Amino acid sequence: QAMFVESGGGLVQAGGSLKLSCEVSRINTSVVGMDWFRQAPWKARELVARIFVDGSATYRPSVEGRFTISRDNAKNTIYLQMNNLEPEDTAVYYCIRSYCQSCAWGQGAQVTVSS
Repeated sequence: QAMFVESGGGLVQAGGSLKLSCEVSRINTSVVGMDWFRQAPWKARELVARIFVDGSATYRPSVEGRFTISRDNAKNTIYLQMNNLEPEDTAVYYCIRSYCQSCAWGQGAQVTVSS
């Protein structure tokens, strides 16, 4: 079963930046789509960004222009560069294979943005 290990979270002031990493094992990230989700306290988990096999990406409107998803196939790692962070971005961030019903979620990376 695929495994996902997120890292790079932390506490940052509004307007700051963070880069999350997701190390993936047991699947080849170059041949599958990959997602970043987030879950804020008392809210449902939501899709933040998706990268397709061809390298194209989609974003939820609230992060468009501020977040960038990318991958390093040699390292089997997915990244999420987050710029101009807002308090509303505070959440635990998770990566996972796109559309995978059987994948287990990792522990996530906590991102806290202070105003």
